Amino acid sequence: MNEELIRRIVAEVVAEVLGGSGNAVASAEGGKAPAPAGVVPRKLRLVELGPASKGTNVREVVIGLSPGFGVGFDKTIVGVPHSEVLRQLMAGIEEEGLSARIVKVYHTCDVAFIGKIAANMSGSGIGVGILSRGTCVIHHKDLPPLGNLELFPQSPLLDAETYRAIGRNAAKYAKGENPVPVPTKNDPMARPRYQGLAALLHNKEMRFVDKGKAPVELRVEIE
Repeated sequence: MNEELIRRIVAEVVAEVLGGSGNAVASAEGGKAPAPAGVVPRKLRLVELGPASKGTNVREVVIGLSPGFGVGFDKTIVGVPHSEVLRQLMAGIEEEGLSARIVKVYHTCDVAFIGKIAANMSGSGIGVGILSRGTCVIHHKDLPPLGNLELFPQSPLLDAETYRAIGRNAAKYAKGENPVPVPTKNDPMARPRYQGLAALLHNKEMRFVDKGKAPVELRVEIE
């Protein structure tokens, strides 16, 4: 565990004790955590449209967001803005000629179940689940919750380009294709470096879980 990670964790713990909000990276950087190189931070607004329902459009992919996505947090564990994550996922889906529908899942922050719920609500049967810290999954309505088409568990290794590729692959599955899995980086040290911070972010995300609230459809506004 390096000095930078220790500083981030300590800053987050202090923020928790003082009742602070925002994500861990922003807290550690005094609210000024920079976006990755080449990424332009954009303002994200998620507007609730009402209870989400199962779609009938076979050319849609539903993206399921975790409870704190875009609300309690505004960037992933490595600083990719949530606005950019959604922009890239949606762009990847649209590049394949399909449309994206966005749903917020409130009763769990387990990415497997969020992805499964998104798939069940999708007219194509394909859904993408994503957590605030960046962990992501492509799911199918006929697979068990802990099964999936593609899983991206190492959120520190996911960048904007990868999210776009995830969107493209999700759309290809929706079209009945069998795409080559999205290539991801492999860093055996990512887990030990970020494990403590990931645990803190998970605990913070749990604050937004509402087990009595059904999934809600969202309109995404990115400026």
